Amino acid sequence: MAATMNPDLRRERAAASFNPELLTHILDGSPQNTRRRREIENLILNDPDFQHEDLNFLTRSERFDVAVRKSATLVKKIREFGISDPDEIMWFKNLHKINFVEPVTLNFSMFIPTLLNQATSAQQEKWLRPAQELEINGTYAQTELGHGTHLRGLETTATYDPETQEFILNSPTVTSIKWWPGGLGKTSNHAIVLAQLYTKGKCYGLHAFIVPIREIGTHKPLPGITVGDIGPKFGYDEMDNGYLKLDHYRIPRENMLMRYAQVKPDGTYVKPVSNKLTYGTMVFVRSFLVGEAARSLAKACTIAVRYSAVRHQSEIKPGEPEPQILDFQTQQYKLFPLLATAYAFHFVGAYMKETYHRINEDIGHGDLSELPELHALTAGLKAFTSWTTNTAIEACRMACGGHGYSHCSGLPNIYVTFTPTCTFEGENTVMMLQTARFLMKSYDQVQSGKLVCGTVSYLNDLPSQRIQPQQVAVWPTSVDLSSPDSLTEAYKLRAARLVEIAAKNLQTEVSHRKSKEVAWNLTSIDLVRASGAHCHYVVVKLFTEQLLKIQDKSIQTVLRNLCLLYSLYGISQEAGDFLQENILTDSQVTQVHQRIKELLTVIRPDAVALVDAFDFQDVSLGSVLGRYDGNVYENLFEWAKSSPLNKTEVHESFYKYLKPLQSKL
Repeated sequence: MAATMNPDLRRERAAASFNPELLTHILDGSPQNTRRRREIENLILNDPDFQHEDLNFLTRSERFDVAVRKSATLVKKIREFGISDPDEIMWFKNLHKINFVEPVTLNFSMFIPTLLNQATSAQQEKWLRPAQELEINGTYAQTELGHGTHLRGLETTATYDPETQEFILNSPTVTSIKWWPGGLGKTSNHAIVLAQLYTKGKCYGLHAFIVPIREIGTHKPLPGITVGDIGPKFGYDEMDNGYLKLDHYRIPRENMLMRYAQVKPDGTYVKPVSNKLTYGTMVFVRSFLVGEAARSLAKACTIAVRYSAVRHQSEIKPGEPEPQILDFQTQQYKLFPLLATAYAFHFVGAYMKETYHRINEDIGHGDLSELPELHALTAGLKAFTSWTTNTAIEACRMACGGHGYSHCSGLPNIYVTFTPTCTFEGENTVMMLQTARFLMKSYDQVQSGKLVCGTVSYLNDLPSQRIQPQQVAVWPTSVDLSSPDSLTEAYKLRAARLVEIAAKNLQTEVSHRKSKEVAWNLTSIDLVRASGAHCHYVVVKLFTEQLLKIQDKSIQTVLRNLCLLYSLYGISQEAGDFLQENILTDSQVTQVHQRIKELLTVIRPDAVALVDAFDFQDVSLGSVLGRYDGNVYENLFEWAKSSPLNKTEVHESFYKYLKPLQSKL
């Protein structure tokens, strides 16, 4: 590969201040994980059954067909290779699907996790193995035409009939039709349906039910089931997002997931210890999406940085050769903060994965003490990271100029595949408001003299908690702009203050004789700002703490520079908050901007090595611009020549429509 590598990229890699391989080990968790991940990826790369056709030139129906074939092949190969570890399965799938989606995704990401979290041992024994083997293919049917994130508004009903010991599922209105579940349209034969449970004449709210929707063998919809594909979308061409209408459809009582809530044979309802346990699948997916945000942004940064090292354009000094566009300060300012963000989100994603599994294990032992914070953290960080990444991927595309607009860049596919995360598993603004509820409860606890712990423990140190009524709260301004710990403190103060502002504004609105619900709505902008500040603090804090775990000095240095850039760039974008609350002075904000420019220069020699450390195979990037060897232009030409429009020298449309117009010439 070195013999054919673009000379610019060869020089970039030779000039790096650290060994990217060692950083890859950190990102993977260990050298052993890196080695095993590559082994699994090579199983795919060397397998002729996984040779990738270019989906960009296929129709939606063709893309769906290819995706289903690959999904089936994936399951067969996982069995054949004996891969069972969840992380290893994820490595396998990530290389398999490139920047596209697979129709069976929800079977593995939502259907099976729901069984693991909410089914009884008997239900798991019945359903789990068939789902894992894809003998049954499940999806997760929650969202309806009329309601999505507002779960209490869902209209699908499940009414218990004690005489037959069955639940009768029904879609009573057009707005109650299930809408959007992936794999529902044509692929799945089962669905976990969220419905309002009625028994003995009373509604007990949303509960989950395993619902067969298609006949095994024929795959035809069962009587009482109307199901199909909802049509083309902004992206996700390979995914058959679907609709589901239930017409008084009966399922056995045993098909209600009963690990926590139960309905006895006579219809008696046994409530769960916590209603939040019903939403465990969404918490799992939200925690997973934080890591997906990091992965998608890392891909976009890899493409944009490599291409910026290969692309030469314009002049810095008249008469001199055109420089790499990565040498322009404006290009560095576009990309390096995003690169720093990708690293920050990676460490946050790893933390969320670990935290979810730890707390979920505690829940299994009956300890629900950390469940409220887990809900708040997964909701807020899912929103914070997906909003940021969505904007950042588009910034990477535009940083690649005109070629970034082509599908060959890989960036449009990354964007349209990732952008739905801003609305699925909870629309982001609503997610931020869910986090805000936890922050307001925590603030009220502190005001009542209680101590709070976890990520909100900073509320214990509010100036208003430490001063006498006649005193004025004063925030410190001794922030060291070259210290990640000091910058973390600044973000902590900002979060604490914005939470306090939102809480006081909420109290003011309530005191004006408004209901709590109306007051909440009239304070919602402040509440979302507070949640955003809280999440931003958590990200900075976790990135800073990661630095202490790094042993290699060269890697610690480059990650420290990225951490500083992430933190300082965030301050520059939200300078008003830091100034208004006297956390920083005017002169310090001026220094922030200057320090950012200095860090761009420091990071520049390591930029290519930093994206190399993500260790994406070319096939995984799906990008001509982001190729490891940097041979962009010759491959751009080859890609263009493969367009179906070039199969004939003269397209048939010329003879049908244009040639008649030329008959008089």
